[in-house]
Amino acid sequence: MFILAACNQDRWEESSSFESGSYKMIGEKDKLGFIYENSEVDQFTPNKVNKYMWHVWGPDVAYKMLKVEAVLENSSKRLHLFETSLSGTPHNGADDVTSSSMSLPKPGMWKLNAYIDDKLFESVYVKVHKE
Repeated sequence: MFILAACNQDRWEESSSFESGSYKMIGEKDKLGFIYENSEVDQFTPNKVNKYMWHVWGPDVAYKMLKVEAVLENSSKRLHLFETSLSGTPHNGADDVTSSSMSLPKPGMWKLNAYIDDKLFESVYVKVHKE
């Protein structure tokens, strides 16, 4: 029984959704998230490229580098998704925003690690659905 409980603790779950401004987002409220309705339009499916608007909260995030890497559950291989400089533009209640195009290659749970100036800032968990 103890071994089963320990294994279940390692299971990844999709991040919670929250609202900011008039938008539904996925991530960590008041820290990091991106607009995501989890609908057919923006839902992750293998190799489908979509545009996502990232929102970042925190002091001194403006004009810093945001880099996002993805890791598939039960894998250690990192996939570079994008890197950009934050614009210093507050929007939808966030301290800064930026857009990105992203796609993930395989179905399953993915952890999107967001780094600000090469330091892990927050992780967002998303599910890639089968086609």
